[in-house]
Amino acid sequence: MLAEKYFIYLLFSSSAEKFYLGYSTDPWRRLLEHNTKPYNTYTSKFRPWYLKAVFLVGDSEKEAIKLERFLKKQKSKSLFNKLIDPNFKLTGRIAQLVRVPHLRD
Repeated sequence: MLAEKYFIYLLFSSSAEKFYLGYSTDPWRRLLEHNTKPYNTYTSKFRPWYLKAVFLVGDSEKEAIKLERFLKKQKSKSLFNKLIDPNFKLTGRIAQLVRVPHLRD
């Protein structure tokens, strides 16, 4: 059996100029859910959301949660803007992330 892969994903709401960071085994499904869930959630208030970056963490959900918490604790819009930039070099704690092309046909 193949181990599930976990991803960190970064969404952006242009209507609210806000970022949202999460982790999932399927960031594309989560984007759809953030944009369509019928009940009131944090992300439902700022729709539509656009997928701006996806990073492979690996097969450890625990590590994905740690990295998600670390990035959220930075509370840094400038860091999120850097993560969107494909030329930004990931260093330090986030060096293990692997950028994933997120656009699909």
